[in-house]
Amino acid sequence: MPRPPVSPRRKPRRNGFTLVELMVVIVIIGLLATVVMINVLPSQDKAMTTKARADIATLGQAMEMYRLDNMRYPPSLEALAQPRPSGGGAYVRSLPEDPWGRPYQLSVPGPNNSPFDIASLGADGTPGGQNENADIRASAQP
Repeated sequence: MPRPPVSPRRKPRRNGFTLVELMVVIVIIGLLATVVMINVLPSQDKAMTTKARADIATLGQAMEMYRLDNMRYPPSLEALAQPRPSGGGAYVRSLPEDPWGRPYQLSVPGPNNSPFDIASLGADGTPGGQNENADIRASAQP
């Protein structure tokens, strides 16, 4: 059986992607990233607020332990990280910062006749605010 004639000039085959194919892939990746960010960012704000509430509760318990040992509340949160006078470790291992990287605020006495008030100023770092910028606080019961 005779072979078909081979043309002497065949177009070379190019491997790779065209510019249009690359642009379509980039647009799809961008859309997926946008959908993920829209769903993840609100969860991060909620987690930071929850962490601040947990830290404040832990510091409140340490304040009460300090009062039981010393018959008064400490003048500052730094006193909670000092060794106990009766021996043993500190009331807290180390003072945490709020989730936004600022120190927690302590007021002794607190507002409304409470013995103390521990607060984080929220994401914006200023008093007041709403949503993630709202202050997070816990006062001891009088």
